[in-house]
Amino acid sequence: MELELALLTLTVLLSTDAQFIHNYFYITGCSGTEEESMLGSDGEEMWHADFIRKMGVNTLPDFADPMSFPGFYEASVAQQEVCKQNLDVCIKAYNNPPEEMDPPETSIYPQNDVEPGVENTLICHVTGFFPPPVNVSWTKNNVMVTEGVSLSQSRPRNDGLFHVFSSLKIIPEHRDIYSCTVNHRALQRPQTKIWGVGKASAVAPSVGPVLFCGLGMTLALLGMATGICFCIKATATDRSDLAKKEKKAMQWIYQ
Repeated sequence: MELELALLTLTVLLSTDAQFIHNYFYITGCSGTEEESMLGSDGEEMWHADFIRKMGVNTLPDFADPMSFPGFYEASVAQQEVCKQNLDVCIKAYNNPPEEMDPPETSIYPQNDVEPGVENTLICHVTGFFPPPVNVSWTKNNVMVTEGVSLSQSRPRNDGLFHVFSSLKIIPEHRDIYSCTVNHRALQRPQTKIWGVGKASAVAPSVGPVLFCGLGMTLALLGMATGICFCIKATATDRSDLAKKEKKAMQWIYQ
């Protein structure tokens, strides 16, 4: 499977006095099965084309200034046709070269401080992969979960690789175990990260006593070693003084 990706980056200086610089980017990507078109700023998504629902999606947060993107979806559809034509030309020109791939790295963490019975959001961050896309799935107590799951568009990093965020709405309870599993063509097997309610609190108390016990034993051993060292030194000193006294006594006798 081949992928062509076009990335346009535009740097805009909004104020010569404040020196605020923002990087706007626009990407268009296509393969035999995937299509993507996105506009963003400073690494954050502002708009993307949903080719399944055949519409553009404004992803700016509620507190942002309202913006519209008239004609962007229609332009994205046209650009997909150009992308696929360019892809066919490149494949033939370069004799169908092997696709470069980078495997993802995955981490899982809660959005807010965890309180049992209080709604929260688990976030699965998948980063450092190429090409897009990745497939992300969730389980709760070894049962597949699809409700309350969301997946962002693949977003570009400064190094040309991509990252995505997947989230799961949860109401955590004690002993619940969640997992996030990632599939990507560069992985030999799926990559799974596990998160459990109360896992950190269950582990932390046992670390302290072991640490302090080990530290105490280390200090005791150091104390013993220091005492032995001083004892040996004192003994050696005593013997040295005794030898000097004996030598002086012999010298006095023979005189």
